[in-house]
Amino acid sequence: MISILFVRFILCLALVVMILAPFTFLVPKPVVIVTEEEVVPAVVVVPEVVVVPVVSAVKVIEKPLHKVDLPDFGAIYDITTKKRQFFDFIRPAIEAKNKQLAKDRAKLEYWHEQISLGLGLTDAEQVKLHTLVKAYRINKDASTFQQIDDLLMRVDIIPTSLVLVQAANESAWGTSRFARIGLNFFGIWCYRPGCGMVPAGRNAGAQHEVAAFESVDAAVSGYFNNINKHNAYHVFRTIRAELRGQEQPLDAEILATGLLPYSERGADYVLDITDMLRHNQRYFVEPGGQQTALAD
Repeated sequence: MISILFVRFILCLALVVMILAPFTFLVPKPVVIVTEEEVVPAVVVVPEVVVVPVVSAVKVIEKPLHKVDLPDFGAIYDITTKKRQFFDFIRPAIEAKNKQLAKDRAKLEYWHEQISLGLGLTDAEQVKLHTLVKAYRINKDASTFQQIDDLLMRVDIIPTSLVLVQAANESAWGTSRFARIGLNFFGIWCYRPGCGMVPAGRNAGAQHEVAAFESVDAAVSGYFNNINKHNAYHVFRTIRAELRGQEQPLDAEILATGLLPYSERGADYVLDITDMLRHNQRYFVEPGGQQTALAD
């Protein structure tokens, strides 16, 4: 029989085990915090990567509308060299045009004197006069004396120095697109479709183009025709006629005041031209050493 002492021992041992069990044999459970809303893990949305092919800008190279061996003035970085080469390049055409005008004017002055003396013109002179009347848009129904008088207002030279600086100003010393592609050194417009180059900044609805020329002589003639024929330059021609009437030299700076209509910049343009005349006098010396003065 199990003694009472042994039973009491077993009971005491069991009691001790029961007291210690929660602290020795039970594994603690993780703490779980429950909120009112279920926590949904954040989903990172990666946008779809669209691969756009890189397109390089294609530079359109405009072909010249002429066959002239035009110097690359843009490649000349020395200012003195650039100015001298530009003036030397375009001067011969200007002087040739002035020479032709002086010759035609001399004929007109002679005919004017002949008519004043009551003498007529020969058949050959009448043909030449008719050609000039048509070219300079003179009233064909006017008297011969009046026609000659009107022609003397238009058939006259323009100082070489003035033409040179206008060419430099309008063409950025021969580097502009219009100078390189169309030999247009003077910003002359034309209005027949295909007559020249379409300006990049032309207003919507505008029809004008910048004229293209096949030679430097043609470009210079276009400038002279513009000044000597267009109604916009009546003041220029009047100033020139006044200087002639007073037997004064054709001063380039004085004549420049008649160029207000040449540019939308008006008076500022005239100031630029007169400033260029003063600051570039040393470049008006011809290759042979002869001075192309401000006044011709």
